[in-house]
Amino acid sequence: MEVRSRRKPYGENGSTSGPTIPKGDVGSDTTTKDNLRMGDDHRVDNSSEFEFGGVWGTGLAMVFFPLLMWYMWVGQVYYNSQFPMPGKEEAIGNFVRKVAKLAYECSYPTKKAWLVYWGFLAYQSLLYLTLPGVWAKGNPIPHRNNVRLDYYCNAIWAFYFTTATAIVFHVAQILPITFLVDEFGSFMSVGILSGILVSFIGYFSAIYRGAQHRMTGRFVYDFFMGAELNPRIFGLMDLKMFLEIRLPWFILFLVSCAAAVKQYETLGYVTPQVAFFVLAHWLYANACSKGEELVITTWDMSYEKWGYMLIFWNMAGVPLTYCHGVLYLVKHNPSVYQWCTGVNVSLYIFLLCAYYVFDTCNSQKNRFRQMEKGTLVIRKAFPQLPWQTLKNPKFIRCRNGGTLLTSGWYGLARKVHYTADFCQLTSWGLICGFSSPLPWFLPAFFMAMILHRAWRDTDRCAKKYGADWEEYKRQVPYLFIPYVI
Repeated sequence: MEVRSRRKPYGENGSTSGPTIPKGDVGSDTTTKDNLRMGDDHRVDNSSEFEFGGVWGTGLAMVFFPLLMWYMWVGQVYYNSQFPMPGKEEAIGNFVRKVAKLAYECSYPTKKAWLVYWGFLAYQSLLYLTLPGVWAKGNPIPHRNNVRLDYYCNAIWAFYFTTATAIVFHVAQILPITFLVDEFGSFMSVGILSGILVSFIGYFSAIYRGAQHRMTGRFVYDFFMGAELNPRIFGLMDLKMFLEIRLPWFILFLVSCAAAVKQYETLGYVTPQVAFFVLAHWLYANACSKGEELVITTWDMSYEKWGYMLIFWNMAGVPLTYCHGVLYLVKHNPSVYQWCTGVNVSLYIFLLCAYYVFDTCNSQKNRFRQMEKGTLVIRKAFPQLPWQTLKNPKFIRCRNGGTLLTSGWYGLARKVHYTADFCQLTSWGLICGFSSPLPWFLPAFFMAMILHRAWRDTDRCAKKYGADWEEYKRQVPYLFIPYVI
């Protein structure tokens, strides 16, 4: 792995590798124009466009998601991993009160849970500020004279240190890792409440400092979408990137490890299904960590603001709902979900193939972006896979100065990264079987999300590129699956 000093970010041209590519956009995921016209105040959103159903949709989402998380956990604990439903003659009001009471009993946020959650957050902050890493450049920020912020990337080292620390704490009985399974409900509630708390702090802090960006004047919608674009503390720690990479995926991996240890302590062995989740969650956490310098040019980092949507989902939603598959497995006898050896092997192969496409297509896309901007940093973090970097990539030079990538995986389908991601998450459901709906929440949710994002991106790019977008669709006619759709 290449390690650079934290004291001196590299210059504007950065460390480059590969062919020189004309400056511009890579395509559907790199718009950073913020819908602003010359002379516009960047603090005001003049687009008159609202996502997620506007005020009502975002307001309902902020109420619905925390309640859904408690509801699903009640189902996992008290309803044999099924969705809680009222009895035949049970009044709805009585049912709601019963579920609320059960949620309180199994999810009360204990002092220990608060200490563990925020202790973990503090430890990650310490690792962020002290471990070796590399510097990388973000996308230009239009309302700041196209300056590119420096990002310090050391998540891969933080991931290794976190794993080692968890092992030491478990072996020394300082904090057995099985805490994450035994007291999951309490830990989840702390994550939910912390996500809400940090959302309020982030929003009102931005307003107080005058750091707001693209505000509509509708409090509920602005609170959900966020007020500040690039929140930072210590002049180094980018809060949006910090929560995007470390907290959600590290916790998710640790929960799957906790389930494996718990199952071993209970049964004396770890089933292929639980081991599958340890591998799957390691692959995902490791991929996000080793490619951290590529994440900084994505839509979330370049355009989305730091609001409830990103904060809550990264602090609670991702790590504490994506794990329901492995929680289901550890709470049931293996006879309930056991597949034959052939099916198990097939699912492992399916996962690894989907991961290969996921890793390499995202690398191709993001390295192409960085090559054209002259900011590419090549890191040798494990695993290095063939076809991560395109040599002499083909692209469309657009009339607006942008570029649309038409080779590699993106010469086969415009949203192939969504397809690979969905296949991975579908394998997480398949390994659990079909006895419980809870492991299938994630694939279903992700399907809805990628359909929305694909529609949004297509509409935005059609407006941005015009006739060039039509030519792009002619050259790359498939959206998700080559030769199918």
